[in-house]
Amino acid sequence: MSGAKTVDKELPLDQILCGECVEVMKTLPSGSVDCIFADPPYNLQLRGELRRPDDTLVDGVDDDWDKFSDLQAYDKFTRDWLKEAHRLLDKDGTIWVIGSYHNIFRIGAILQDLGFWILNDIVWRKSNPMPNFRGRRFTNAHETMIWAAKSETSRYRFNYQAMKALNDDVQMRSDWCLPLCTGNERLRNEHGLKLHPTQKPESLLHRVLLASTSVGDVVLDPFTGTGTTPAMARRLRRRFIGVERHPDYIAAARQRVAQEVPLAEDAVVTTPDKREAPRVPFGSLVEQGLLDAGTMLYDKKRRIRVVVSPDGTVISGNKRGSIHKMGAALTNAPSCNGWTFWHFERGGELLPLDVLRQESLALTAQLMAEAPAAAAG
Repeated sequence: MSGAKTVDKELPLDQILCGECVEVMKTLPSGSVDCIFADPPYNLQLRGELRRPDDTLVDGVDDDWDKFSDLQAYDKFTRDWLKEAHRLLDKDGTIWVIGSYHNIFRIGAILQDLGFWILNDIVWRKSNPMPNFRGRRFTNAHETMIWAAKSETSRYRFNYQAMKALNDDVQMRSDWCLPLCTGNERLRNEHGLKLHPTQKPESLLHRVLLASTSVGDVVLDPFTGTGTTPAMARRLRRRFIGVERHPDYIAAARQRVAQEVPLAEDAVVTTPDKREAPRVPFGSLVEQGLLDAGTMLYDKKRRIRVVVSPDGTVISGNKRGSIHKMGAALTNAPSCNGWTFWHFERGGELLPLDVLRQESLALTAQLMAEAPAAAAG
């Protein structure tokens, strides 16, 4: 899946649409969206006022849009919008749904019932959670996101290397410690009060979009609120469609997105996954003169060695094969990545063959860049 694919001309791209989510979603063409981020009503069912120890009132979620008559009504609402989400997703698309203990388990079951394939549940651990003022429960310090593919067979996008780079070159875990939306990022009304009670932090959407989309991908947010998803999509050069019914939220979201400046094109290219890199046959290293036939290759500790032949196979005694098959055969392993297992000597130092693969890719890129200039000359 790539942002380079043809975008349906019928799509209301880079717009925040006014209306009920299900009704608006029904107007969009099937298979037209690459990623969905949904922050639906949590159905908190709060009863009575909540006050701090100093008797000040807590600005909790008591809006009409979060109220349902019972769990059956909430389940029907959830099933209706998730059916449309499933229809709208590209066959290789993914959906993120965030919730709390009030609703996320019901959403998870409905996702599976509708054929979505759950990939991860992400715990957003809030570094600055609201205390439990009544002191009768644990502090609710996290929310849960479910990340799911459209189906079990979806070839979904996951920018693994980008997530690893974002996490100081360590594999990204499924527990994310990020702060609540505060300070200048928090939108407020003319009275200085929070405009939206559950505005999500930009850092959360930045990570979601960076993890599962590419430049140019279409991102749908059926519960746009004050526009965090569209704003981050615009910043990261993704296309977006927002849906919201509250006029105050719509006005704030549209203004917010209009003020967002997209990053430069060369600044939004994420770290590529190795499996997406162009394939380099080992034999091409010999053809390019990066590795001479007859060169000795070793394992990291120089306990095993093979000789490079002119056709790109390697030889040990009467055995011959690819760098991968020979690595596996000589170590009695079921498989072997020859690019990292075998090493060559340069300046008295052993270096993995992958170094030469990167040099080959760089050489190829340089030749391709020089070709148009040569043709023009």
